[in-house]
Amino acid sequence: MRLRLGGPAVLAGLAVLLTACTTTAGPREGDEAARPGTLRVLASSELADMTPVLDEVRKSTGITVRPTYTGTLDAVDQLAEGTVDGRYDALWLSSDDYLRLRPEAAKKVVSETPVMSSPVALGVKPATVSALHWKPDDVTWSQVEQAVRDGRLTYGMTDPARSNSGFSTLIAVASALSGAQSALTDADVAKAAPRLKEFFKGQKLTSGSSGWLASAYTRRGDVDALLNYESVLQGIPGLTVIRPRDGVVTADYPLSSLSSTSQDTREDVRRLAEALRAPAVQRLITERTHRRPVVASVSPAAGLDSGRRRELPFPGTRSVADGLLGAYENTLRRPSRTVYVLDTSGSMAGDRLDRLKKALTGLTGDFRAREEVTLMAFGSAVKSVRTHVVDPSDPRQGADAIRADTEALTAGGDTALYTSLEKAYEHLGTDRDAFTSIVLMTDGENTTGAEAGDFDAFYRRLDAHQRDIPVFPILFGDSDRTELEHIAELTGGRLFDAQKGSLDGAFEEIRGYQ
Repeated sequence: MRLRLGGPAVLAGLAVLLTACTTTAGPREGDEAARPGTLRVLASSELADMTPVLDEVRKSTGITVRPTYTGTLDAVDQLAEGTVDGRYDALWLSSDDYLRLRPEAAKKVVSETPVMSSPVALGVKPATVSALHWKPDDVTWSQVEQAVRDGRLTYGMTDPARSNSGFSTLIAVASALSGAQSALTDADVAKAAPRLKEFFKGQKLTSGSSGWLASAYTRRGDVDALLNYESVLQGIPGLTVIRPRDGVVTADYPLSSLSSTSQDTREDVRRLAEALRAPAVQRLITERTHRRPVVASVSPAAGLDSGRRRELPFPGTRSVADGLLGAYENTLRRPSRTVYVLDTSGSMAGDRLDRLKKALTGLTGDFRAREEVTLMAFGSAVKSVRTHVVDPSDPRQGADAIRADTEALTAGGDTALYTSLEKAYEHLGTDRDAFTSIVLMTDGENTTGAEAGDFDAFYRRLDAHQRDIPVFPILFGDSDRTELEHIAELTGGRLFDAQKGSLDGAFEEIRGYQ
C-alpha cells in the first residue's frame, strides 16, 4: 500500500495521533494467457518456500501453479486498482484481513480457503534472552518494549506498509501497549503512540521482504532480534522463538478465487485448495516450512510450541488500519536517509532520461515525513548533489524541490559508476539514527574513474557503521548484471530488475527497504 503524504486516509489517521502525542519473482508471469491445468497466482513473497509442496501437489492433481510474488498489502492495492483482472487466476496471501477493509478489492474475491497458519513471533539471540532473564513462555510485549527502552534490545522487522508480517507486528504491539480489549480503535492507537514511538527506536533493520531481512540480520550481527512470522524465524539458526503471552496476530494463508475468472478456473482453485489440505500434504507443509497445519488430525512439526496464545483481532475499519500505518511511516519509525546515485551519462539521453524523470517524479508522493533525500547525478564525475528533507509541517515543499531537481537533470559524459558510489558513502558519513541506504540507477557499465577493485578496497576501509549501508542497484538499459550483483552482494543490498519490469516499479519496490 502506498502511503502518500497528504493522502486523505493517512491524514485522517495522523490527525488523531499527532494531536495525542516487503521484487516479484517472475513479474511477467501474470501477463501470460491462462492455460488449461495452469493457475496464475498472485502470492505473498514468503510463499516462495512452498515450491517443493506445489511440485508434489502437481503430481496428484495435474495443476501447475505459476506464482508471482509480492508484498501482501501491495497485492491488495493491485486488486483494488483492477490490475489483477485477467492477469491472475487466484490470490494466495498471508491474510485477507486487510483486503476485507477495502470493498473495491473484497468484491473481487469469491472464495477463501485457509491452507496453513503462522503467528507473528519474536526471534531472539539466546545470549540476549539470558541477559534479559526472560522465560520464553512468559514474555509479554510490554517486557519487549521495556527491554528496548532500556537499550538492551534491538530488532529488525519488515515494512508494515508493504508486508503483512510487519503490519501484523504493528497491530500486535499497538494492541498490547494500548491495553485494547477488542479490535483497535483510533483512541487505542493514540493512547499507545508515545510507547510505540519508544518501541520503534529499537528497530535497526527494515525490509520489503522477509528473506532479505533474514540475510541482513545474519550479515549485520549487531541486531538482537527479528520480528516476523514464526515460520520464518524457525528457519534461522540460533534464534529462540517467542510468541508473546499477551497475544499474537496469525496469518492463515487463504487460497482465494477471483470473480474475474471462469467457473472451470474456480474449480481448479478449489481442487488445489483441497489437495493442499490433504493430511499428507499438511504434514509436508509443516515439516518443510514450519507453518502450522489447519487440519486437526495433523500435528505441528517438532519445535513448534503447542501452547495457546490469545489471538489479537485485526482493526475493524480501514481508517484505523491506515491511520496506524500512516503514523508508523511518518511519526513512529526512524526516518530514512537515501542517496539516489543517478546515471545521467550520454547514453541516458532521450527516452531513458525521460523514464528516469517520470519514475522519480512519481516517487515524490511516496516520501515520508522527516525523510532525507539526496539526488546525486553523475556522468564522467559527480555533476550535482542536492539534498532535501521532507518537513512534516510542509511536506509539499520538499517534494516540489525534488521534482524540480529531477526535471533539471541532463544527459552527458561517460559513466563514473564506482567513483560516484564512493562519493555517496562519503556524503552519508556515519549517522546511525536513520534507515540509511544508497540507490544506484545506471544504464551501462563503468567506463571511467575508479574501477571495481578500487571500490571493493574503498568499501573494506569504511568503518563498521558505514559498511552497514546497503546499495540497491537497479538493472536498467544496458547495465551489467554481474557488475551490479557484485555491488549488491558486497554491500548487503539487493538487485532490482527494471529490464524485465518497469523503472517506476523498481523504484517503488525499493521503498520497502528504506
